[in-house]
Amino acid sequence: MKINFSIPLTQIQEKVSDINGESLEIVEWDQVEPWKNRISQLKTKSDVPSYLVIPNTKDMLSQFLNVCDEHLFPIFPVGNATKINWGKSIDRAKIFVSTQRINGIIDHAVEDLTVTVESGMKIKDLQQILALKGQFLPIDPCFPESATIGGIIATANTGSWRQRYGGVRDLLLGISFLRGDGKEAKAGGRVVKNVAGYDLMKLFTGSYGNLGIITEATFRLFPLPENSLTVTLTGEKDSIYQLQKTVTASGLTPTAMDLLSKSLVKTFDLGTELGLILRFQGITESIKQQSSQVITWAENLNLSIKIYDDQEELNLWKNLPLKTYEGDVICKVGIVPSQAINLIDKYDNHGLINISQGIGFLSFSEAIKSHHILNLRQFCNDNSGFLTVLNAPFKPQFEPWGYVGNGLKMMKIIKQNFDPQGVFVDRL
Repeated sequence: MKINFSIPLTQIQEKVSDINGESLEIVEWDQVEPWKNRISQLKTKSDVPSYLVIPNTKDMLSQFLNVCDEHLFPIFPVGNATKINWGKSIDRAKIFVSTQRINGIIDHAVEDLTVTVESGMKIKDLQQILALKGQFLPIDPCFPESATIGGIIATANTGSWRQRYGGVRDLLLGISFLRGDGKEAKAGGRVVKNVAGYDLMKLFTGSYGNLGIITEATFRLFPLPENSLTVTLTGEKDSIYQLQKTVTASGLTPTAMDLLSKSLVKTFDLGTELGLILRFQGITESIKQQSSQVITWAENLNLSIKIYDDQEELNLWKNLPLKTYEGDVICKVGIVPSQAINLIDKYDNHGLINISQGIGFLSFSEAIKSHHILNLRQFCNDNSGFLTVLNAPFKPQFEPWGYVGNGLKMMKIIKQNFDPQGVFVDRL
């Protein structure tokens, strides 16, 4: 197999001449905004693509993939390219294919609490539509203003709502995608108890565009909560850890429950030292009872307490993730919950880690060195976890995923079976 690394625009146009030009836009990426700024963030010259292809329909996308498969054009799927730096550096010329115009709602079963949506729809737009029916999709990704549904699934990106509702794969009921040859495949369905077909939803969650282009997804929904309240507790490491153990062992049901690093606590003027943030949403009386219990425990441990509600609470949860993702070095981490507090306390960083699952994000300034990150990775590995380098100036210097054991070999086999021609740029 000989992949076509150098592809003149005229060659692409000639090969896709049978496709309706009004439904398939091909442009040089550095000639249009916001793509010029987003794609120029890639760290190495070999990362930079030549062209951006934007189909208007799934049918046009299917035809274009078929052409790429036939002529061995390597492509990289994106939505709005909000997380374009994440993952392994790309080491070959490519065409970016965006789903941003394939962005409609296919079905919203209000009474069944499910929605089927095209992958190019922004999560922000979807939430606004669902809110009109008193419902929401409990996924809180980074860059919520521009992140698309397909991109969220492909990167398995969700935030603090993981505590109550689980991750992306826990909410995904069905999926449709296009293979490298342009043919469509489906799995799951549009009802909560559907068990038809292979569980490709979990396989595609976090696949980073390796296996195919996601075109549609069906999610389970939840009613909008009646009320919401957030409590932040800050203080000495031992006291925060004691409260973490107490809350985790209790019967409380917060929708978010995260450890906060010292620098994040300082940035938001929440207090001093480490922090613990809990969000309670639902029936007002339940919120009062649960938050009062946490406040009592915190007072007994001499922790500083702040309470947020209404617009002040919304602003806090809007800005927390933005600060967590704004560093020059961004890592996704997982670790046994009992060691999460030691991980977040190792270096000066903006960090947020779920205390019951041990999954979160750490970001650092450019001053941190690659050997510090490798030390953190080793600490995570030693405690049944992982550290993935999503973005860093030194990322090309070492393997970003941090896989151990035989998982990588299996993933490569799956990649070969799904994409034998190598149409989709390999991120493994």
